[in-house]
Amino acid sequence: MRIDKFLWSIRFYKTRTIATEEIKKNRVAIGDSVVKSSKEVKEGDVIKIRKNQIDYKIKVIQIPKSRMGAKLVPLHIKDVTDQEQYELLKTRKMSQDYYRNRGEGRPTKKDRREMDDYVGNDVDSDFTDWDDFFGETNDGTEKKED
Repeated sequence: MRIDKFLWSIRFYKTRTIATEEIKKNRVAIGDSVVKSSKEVKEGDVIKIRKNQIDYKIKVIQIPKSRMGAKLVPLHIKDVTDQEQYELLKTRKMSQDYYRNRGEGRPTKKDRREMDDYVGNDVDSDFTDWDDFFGETNDGTEKKED
């Protein structure tokens, strides 16, 4: 099976086109040599893949017939990536600032919803008697303030 089709079928890349583009960018290697998309994958090959600034290593156990469900992937490959690479990925994710700093720019939709929940928009609870609010009595005359 071609390496681009193999990487797509084991769900390493979402589409075969993306797998082919990554191979063209020299981010995929079998052993120590960079490969082309047409390279045939055999059982026992160790494939090195550079993705998300991490160097993954997978060992081919079995060649799949076609694209498979995610639960069946461990039957066909074995992850032999160094633990240090996963630690590096974890620290990068922790250090990224996903949200803007507080007070900078307009509030996001999430921020606005949190503010609305905190402040509350329940007008009925604040003003139960509109006549008292507008200073009118039951007979239609205005109240006198002392």
